[in-house]
Formats: sequence, C-alpha cells, structure tokens
Amino acid sequence: MKRWIRFALIVGVVAAVFLAYEVVTSYVAYTADAFVRSDLVAVAPEITGRIVAVHIVDNQTVKTGDLLVEIDPVPFKLDFGQRQALAQEARAQVEIDKDRIAAANDAVASATSALALARLTQQRASTLMSAEDVSQAAVDRANDALSRAEASVASAQSDAAATLSTAAMHQASLRKAEADLAIAQWRLDRTKIVAPLDGAINNLTVRVGDTGTVNDPLIGIVAATGWRIIANYKQDYIRNFTLGANAWVWLDSEPWRFHRARIKSIARGISREEGAQKLMPYVAPTTDWIRLQRRFPVTLTLVDPPETLYMGADARVVIFP
Repeated sequence: MKRWIRFALIVGVVAAVFLAYEVVTSYVAYTADAFVRSDLVAVAPEITGRIVAVHIVDNQTVKTGDLLVEIDPVPFKLDFGQRQALAQEARAQVEIDKDRIAAANDAVASATSALALARLTQQRASTLMSAEDVSQAAVDRANDALSRAEASVASAQSDAAATLSTAAMHQASLRKAEADLAIAQWRLDRTKIVAPLDGAINNLTVRVGDTGTVNDPLIGIVAATGWRIIANYKQDYIRNFTLGANAWVWLDSEPWRFHRARIKSIARGISREEGAQKLMPYVAPTTDWIRLQRRFPVTLTLVDPPETLYMGADARVVIFP
C-alpha cells in the first residue's frame, strides 16, 4: 500500500511540476540567449591602389560623407589626362568630319546640276539632229558629256557615302572615348573613400602604405541606427508571441535596469545544420531531457534605448505573452 502511495505522490509531484511549468511559460517567457545587434557595413575600395592617408581612428564616430581613407590618386590622374586627350582628339575629328560631309554634299549637288545641264544639252542636240541642224559629231559630244556627268554624280555620291561611313566610325570612337573618360573620372573620384552612413568605426587596422584592393573590406562601420535585440527562444514559447507585444530587456552593458521593448518580428524558419544555409539563421539547439529543443530568433526593438549600445553585448529578455 505504501508503495502505491509513494508512486502516486511521485506522479502527483511530476504532474504538478509539469503543470506549473506550463502555467508559468504561458505567462512568462524568459531567455538569457539574447544579444544586441546593429548593422555592420563593410567598406571596401572600388579601385586598387596604395593608401596614402587615413583620416579616422579606431572607434571614431563618423557621419555620412565623412572622408575615411585616400588612395594614391596619381596613377588615376594620369589615366584621366590621357583619356581626356583622346576624347578631345575624337571630338576634333568629328568636327572635321562635319566639314567633309558638307563638302561631299556640295560636290553631289554640283555634279547633279552638271548632269541636269548635260541631259538638257544632249536632248537639244538630238532634237536638232533630227532637223538636220547639227552634225552627228555634236550629238556624240553631247552624249559623251552626259556619260561623264552621270559618272561624276555616281562618284560624288560614292564619296559622300564613304564620308558618312567614316564619320559614323569616328562618332562611335568619340562615344567610346567619352565613356572611357567617364570611367577614368569615376576611378579618380573613388580614390577618396567616404562613410556610406552614420556610425562608428570598428576594429580599424588599415594604415598608410597598405594596399586597398577592389571589393576587399577595409573598414567596418557599426551603423548608428537599426539597433535591435535578437532573443533566441525555444520553439514551445513562440506560439504565444504576437507582434508588438511588450518585453523587458536587461542589458549586461547597462546592468540593474530593465528596458521596455516590443516584438518586431519572429523568424519563420531556421537552418537545421550549421553553415548549411546562409539565408536561414542557425541557432544551436539545447539539450532538455532527451529531446533537442530548437530555438527561433525573435527580434525586439527598444522603446527608449540608452544613448550608447554595443553590438554583440549580452542581453536577457522577459516576455509576458
């Protein structure tokens, strides 16, 4: 009998603990697996060159457009000058082509007028020959003049077409030269690297004399905006969460004070394998009894954030679903 009583007590205690857990988790959701996050922007050169000036120091606050680093502009200035000269040469050639086209058109017009006169003369000579007022020799001369006039028109038209074709090639060369000049100007402008957003310089290692390489991150900037709390909650909690719900956040960088926050978003999926999918967040599961509990990232925004936040700092979150 005592065994049954003990067994019943054990079952009752377990049931009570389970019920208490369910009740508590229905009203209080706590996690210590949370941290502060902002956006880390990797600033990379768009050209390759030697660093000649660094205008920032580590942990410095910067504003959008502030000058960060300068790359040696000399090679890019020389290239720009060369491209500029080629573009000027191409423009001059286009102007010459305009004069040549005008001269070719004048030649066609002159040859056409001469052809009209030759036709009229030939027709008149043929008419007079029928009336026996001119000789056959005169008619032959008129026919010969007409043939030469027709040949002159054909030649003038051919020359005009060739001139137009050459001008079209020169126009294409000008467009290419202007495009090359624009690219050279763009590269020259990129010798000065500026801050793309407001934020703070993080872990600065670049020094004068280093080589900046295209698309190779040179400077990290922690964005001044977009601060949020990422709280990883076990999957049996999130069913009770709603967007906009209140939460309380304890920041380890500012202890002994709770900050009010709101749920901004809840992840709709996670990766089951570490590193398998970069587009899905991976959260390492925790061992709870036998089953591995999966956790989902919940994003919260602070209602009244402190003046200074630290990306990656630990946090603890309490949500009352």
